[in-house]
Amino acid sequence: MNFRGDINALRAIAVIAVVVFHFEPSWLKGGFAGVDVFFVISGYLMTGIIFRRFEKGTFNLFEFYVARASRIIPALAMLCFALLIFSFVYLTPFDYPSISNHIKSSILLYSNITYLNEAGYFDVASNEKWLLHTWSLSVEWQFYILYPIVLIALKQFFTIKNIKWLIVLFTLVGFGYSVYLTLYFPEAAYFSITSRAWEMLMGGVAFFFPLSISKHKAKLIQGLGVSLIIASYVLVDKASPWPGVLALLPVVGTLLVIMSNANSGYLINNRLVQTIGTWSYSIYLWHWPVVVYGNYFGFDDWWMIGLPLSFFFGYISYTFVESIKLRPFNHLRQTLKVKPVWFVVLIFFAGSQLADSDIQGGDDNDNRLYTSALSAIGDWQYPKPNLNIDGLKIRYIEGSSDKNILFIGASHVEQTYPYVKLNSSKYNIYYLTMGGCSFVPSAAHPRWSCQNIQRYKELFEEVEFSKVVTSLYCIYCGFSRSEQTKELRIREYDEFLKFAKNHSEEFFMVKSEPFGKEFDPRKSVRYKLAKQVSVTEVRKKHKKRNEALDILSELDGVQFIDPVDYLCTDVCKTMNKNYEFYYKDSSHMRPWYAEKYLSYLDIIIK
Repeated sequence: MNFRGDINALRAIAVIAVVVFHFEPSWLKGGFAGVDVFFVISGYLMTGIIFRRFEKGTFNLFEFYVARASRIIPALAMLCFALLIFSFVYLTPFDYPSISNHIKSSILLYSNITYLNEAGYFDVASNEKWLLHTWSLSVEWQFYILYPIVLIALKQFFTIKNIKWLIVLFTLVGFGYSVYLTLYFPEAAYFSITSRAWEMLMGGVAFFFPLSISKHKAKLIQGLGVSLIIASYVLVDKASPWPGVLALLPVVGTLLVIMSNANSGYLINNRLVQTIGTWSYSIYLWHWPVVVYGNYFGFDDWWMIGLPLSFFFGYISYTFVESIKLRPFNHLRQTLKVKPVWFVVLIFFAGSQLADSDIQGGDDNDNRLYTSALSAIGDWQYPKPNLNIDGLKIRYIEGSSDKNILFIGASHVEQTYPYVKLNSSKYNIYYLTMGGCSFVPSAAHPRWSCQNIQRYKELFEEVEFSKVVTSLYCIYCGFSRSEQTKELRIREYDEFLKFAKNHSEEFFMVKSEPFGKEFDPRKSVRYKLAKQVSVTEVRKKHKKRNEALDILSELDGVQFIDPVDYLCTDVCKTMNKNYEFYYKDSSHMRPWYAEKYLSYLDIIIK
């Protein structure tokens, strides 16, 4: 295909947006939409390659796959190899299993599935995943595998003209499905090929329906397209449902730029823009590990060094790896001669060996500490709901009487479940919860619905509660920095408190538990943090959360329970003498610890 400066400029605009967003999200809060621009470009180029060869009768599926692998894998393999060496030298053995798994899934190009089963793309934990950005490469590769096979099958039954319109239909259906998935299964929507395929198919639409218009009109269309892309970078943020309806901004914008084919203008003729566009893949590959390096070692203002470093590594990768042309292959029998295949095999097995690496120079205590930390992460015991009342999903524990208790809130309420399950007998216990959510209507979670707890009044209409229990965290976490929004939240919280007190005999609020980086097994091991924190320091961290209580007016009759009084002496320990961590992260208790130590709940359930 002929080189197009406008598409290369789009690559530059996309990679700059993604890099800036990852280093300083506040500068370009929707910069992650640059990935959507890449998807459309990929769809356009792949459709062009396939159909031009269809028309000539020269399309070879194996050759197509080898060409794509030769484009993607060498630079990716070099990054993974460098990360293997870096991990073994600078990271702790505690990090090996995680990074090994990520290297293997990245080099085999299924990392989007791996990350879908872990924390969300925008979650704090993702800031320390060295290869998180490879999810988009995996999505593209999965598209590359399926797309030509589907087209070959369609070609057996339809003309090229009809296939064009089928692709338009598939694009519309795919967009509708993406909107649905984004609304109801946001994490799956973000990482899934099924919700991203329409963006790449939109590139196919751009290939089939180029605009035949004057240069002046083409420039106007191009300008409109660029404006839509820039608008997506500015108007959306990580709280926006993505990729939903708003994804039309960068996708349609890219579509218009490609269809206009206005191969002139400042962006297209700008040497710096064209250079960045040429290096864009390598820059994209290397920038995220540079970002994570700053997060991992806690550097302040890391962007000042990280940004230029990302572009430097991108240049090195492009010059010495990506730009090297591999020998073409066109037959399945030549598989063993395809170098990218060997890159994949070697990196996969090297990654597997990293996971099995022993602690170098560590003593028995180190081994026990690492093992304990690994078992602590993700240790959580809150079962799925087992009761549905008018669409509200509830975890129900049956008691021996007709008296009921409601536990309502987010994960800080859910963590009490193991103790309550073990020790309750008289009361019927209802857990109405939703992780990361508050029960007031104006407090929304960026990635999923909070309706399960925000419809709490409907539950009170069906069940009479003797006691209601919530966590101070559920009140604190919903406050906004905006004074206007804060006033609204205060009114809503007071409404909840008043309603709950009027519809129960007793109301309990559990104040903040000890929390902080010292309690996080990952950080404790990684940075060799203290195994205990003074109560004074813990109280200081609680001060801001307790300020939420100073501005609420419906606290009369609320019974407060302070976990610190029960869990700490003059210090709050983070583990026992057997090196067993009490928490799974910086603020959530492990089930065994909750079962053993949450006796402060006895006043409620016994």
